[in-house]
Amino acid sequence: MPKSAFNAIESSVRIFLGGARVALIECNEKAQSLKPVERCEFLLAVEIGGVSYQFRAERKELAFTATEKNFVSELLTAFAGLFAGFSAEGYAAHFRTALLTSLADIAVARYIRGDRKGVFWPAQSLIQLLKNLSYQRYEGTPATTGFLICRSQLDDFLAALKQTRYDWLDLGEDRRRISADFFRNPLSYRLVDGHRSLFVGDIRMNIKGTIGLNSPGTGDQIEQLAHRETLALLSKAGEGSFAVYVNKSSEVEIVLDADRMLVWRKGYWGLYDPDIMREFLSGRLHKRSIEHLVWAVYALSKSRHGTVVLVADDDTDLDVLRKGSVGGRDPLSRALIRHVRGKKIGALKRSGELSRILSSDGLTVINRKGELLDTGVIVDTSKVSDLVTGGGRTTAATSASHYGYVVKVSEDGPVELYRAGQSLYRFG
Repeated sequence: MPKSAFNAIESSVRIFLGGARVALIECNEKAQSLKPVERCEFLLAVEIGGVSYQFRAERKELAFTATEKNFVSELLTAFAGLFAGFSAEGYAAHFRTALLTSLADIAVARYIRGDRKGVFWPAQSLIQLLKNLSYQRYEGTPATTGFLICRSQLDDFLAALKQTRYDWLDLGEDRRRISADFFRNPLSYRLVDGHRSLFVGDIRMNIKGTIGLNSPGTGDQIEQLAHRETLALLSKAGEGSFAVYVNKSSEVEIVLDADRMLVWRKGYWGLYDPDIMREFLSGRLHKRSIEHLVWAVYALSKSRHGTVVLVADDDTDLDVLRKGSVGGRDPLSRALIRHVRGKKIGALKRSGELSRILSSDGLTVINRKGELLDTGVIVDTSKVSDLVTGGGRTTAATSASHYGYVVKVSEDGPVELYRAGQSLYRFG
């Protein structure tokens, strides 16, 4: 029964782990290795219904991060707990339904509550409230909002807040806990929209007040979409604090103080863990440029702008890679490309040009130093096998990955990492 029940959630677990192959194996069974070579493995023991099992995950080249392992541990603990409650004969279908609809939410709630064992339900209530709000529209516009859950004492947080661009509004006698009718009045999410203002509460989801920006931001779209200022706020809110948003794409984003994001997108929970891309590009791209690219990619994924970026090998011949240019022989296009060629992606990010370059058609090529070598490149796809399925960006990414390390963002959000003609990891 546990193995057949696990089959019901296998797809969700694979999506969370970026496409890794997963299995639940009874300990007295012989495990089957998922060869070929150069695979990274993650094993975790779990007891379900008094029987010992081993959870097994494998994927090509990219090691599993600590965040992925910790989250899967919470998920398997929740799995074992649910199994104990639905193990009665004749309830197999009920159990599978509960797993499909609730297990990932339970794991997320357990993960964000940390070591506070008595606050599972408040965390789960907040998740459910915001998932419901993600379906809400107001005069045709998606509802958005945000919550910052503070772990430090409120007075300590408010003292630290004076050093930021945020002002505090104390709700006083109007303070309340999270409940199903929290957003009954649309003013609550229209005024506290998650962009310029946030609700502030404690880990038991008692809402104390709101914070709002008192001055304009830097105007860096990547920084805003990737919640870089939120991370600064979390550093003042105590270890284990987090922020939760419903964004303009009707997704639920949980920003963790460890600079990771749990994202509810298209009905599944996913993890955006920068360590995965850092490992992928380690030694192939300057560290500072990796950070710029990591968050530019997330911003494009969130705003639904596709891109294909090649971090070229040192010996890459662009004339061999290039089949043409999006701008063709148009002199204006050539002049614009010459203007940005040779600049580092950090400088292009600060000027606001990076997101516009990456979201334009064609391949963008950068070197090990993070310098932009070319953009708007039409790739020679003659090396791509007929077995490759997907659209133009998938074909271009597959072909370009023979010349270096490729990051692709699809226009509907997913992020993929490619090398040597193969997709190694997928988020979203």
